[in-house]
Amino acid sequence: MSSSLPFNTSTVRGLFTPLPPEQELDDTPGFWAVLQGYSLLVLVESRQAQLPEGSLPADITAEAAPLRIGLWQGKPLRAVSIVAGAILPAGYEALPFQGQDTRLDNTLATIAGRAAQILHWERRSRFCSHCGGELTRITASWGKRCPSCSDVHFPHIHPCIIVLVRRGDELLLIRNAAWNPGRFSLVAGFVDFGESLEECVQREVREEAGIEVENIRYVGSQCWPFPSQQMIGFLADYAGGEVRPDGVEVVEAEWFSEDTLPASPGSKRSISRWIMESYSKSGTSV
Repeated sequence: MSSSLPFNTSTVRGLFTPLPPEQELDDTPGFWAVLQGYSLLVLVESRQAQLPEGSLPADITAEAAPLRIGLWQGKPLRAVSIVAGAILPAGYEALPFQGQDTRLDNTLATIAGRAAQILHWERRSRFCSHCGGELTRITASWGKRCPSCSDVHFPHIHPCIIVLVRRGDELLLIRNAAWNPGRFSLVAGFVDFGESLEECVQREVREEAGIEVENIRYVGSQCWPFPSQQMIGFLADYAGGEVRPDGVEVVEAEWFSEDTLPASPGSKRSISRWIMESYSKSGTSV
């Protein structure tokens, strides 16, 4: 099921309890989610990477005050970021949670993703976008309120569709202009004003590959904290037209037989990889 994908809460169920930030009652020692870009600082002295526990290592200088984001194994979990290039204390390493590197297990990657999404929101929500006033936190919520104009603001989570298009035994894959040659993935894009999710699927496939699709059906979703997307996965069937990439955002769009697919699209933690593996010839069909 897609709910068990990395970065979704189900991945850390039983280990992590989310809490709003103002419930910090004391200085009880706990764990740390220390981020350096899209890498998580972990203790690597044991065979398995672990979150720092207790006091934050003295050699680490945080970019902002720590923020308690929940409980990890029953103890407070605090998130903080450090500058890129900062020298790490002995025994610690910053392991990526984005991309092909999967040395972090999925539970720690999920915690890192949640911390990254929260810290991104905190950095972007200091001031009101309506009047410029400084925002204050809404009780028991990650939302914020402007004392000056009374506007309320909640975390900005951006819905995106991602779709596997079939034509018989062939699958449509595209290469974004920013990707290296040979790297292909599924059609994806942000939902626009006034669109249903299905309408977004049709538009994105039309814009990126020049074809029409039908029989659109939902298959799953994933939190994608880079920095704050919700990826909503679909399957669709080819309905007509000739494949023509737009030449701007997409430079290649091709049909691939299931026996001659390029390297699996997306990182091992992505919904694109999950859709390909779940709904290929050897996987489930709907």
